[in-house]
Amino acid sequence: MYGLVNKGLQELLIARFGEATWEKIKAHAKIEEELFISNESYPDSLTYNLVSSACAVTFIRADELLFAFGEYWVMQTGRISYGALFDAAGKTLPEFLNNLPNFHTRVKMMFPKLEPPKFKIANQTPSSLELHYVTHRPGLTDFVRGLISGLGRSFRTEVRSSLISSKSSGAEHDVFLIEWTPQ
Repeated sequence: MYGLVNKGLQELLIARFGEATWEKIKAHAKIEEELFISNESYPDSLTYNLVSSACAVTFIRADELLFAFGEYWVMQTGRISYGALFDAAGKTLPEFLNNLPNFHTRVKMMFPKLEPPKFKIANQTPSSLELHYVTHRPGLTDFVRGLISGLGRSFRTEVRSSLISSKSSGAEHDVFLIEWTPQ
């Protein structure tokens, strides 16, 4: 994953738990980097190690941390790093979700080694859709749930999501039912 992801996680953890706790998390994870370079590629294992170390040090569950990180990613990291792209991707939650493939294509231009997940929309109605989440990275379902929640907050739209098909339960990929109140 790119350093931008690790940097975002670091910022969330410092905001929630403080600099001293961040240093404990780094020590637990045996990470020597003083800072993460946003456009540098790091092994996925480093990010997973940061998450598990953060859970061990702070006693927060991984699902809670990943959900919080998903929200933070949208509200802070994504808006700051990709503000113009966010704005161009849609003016409403469903418009943005439908434009996720184009959004990732544009981000990939900035980060050529990026291996983004694939998102596909199915069964859309005026107040719901199914979001198919396809990735080679395991264990990020709760991060996506947080992204969905953060997007709802970002678009000032009450959003509900439920996992209706799960890769961890044998499905090909995760599928979320996303529902909102039309504006």
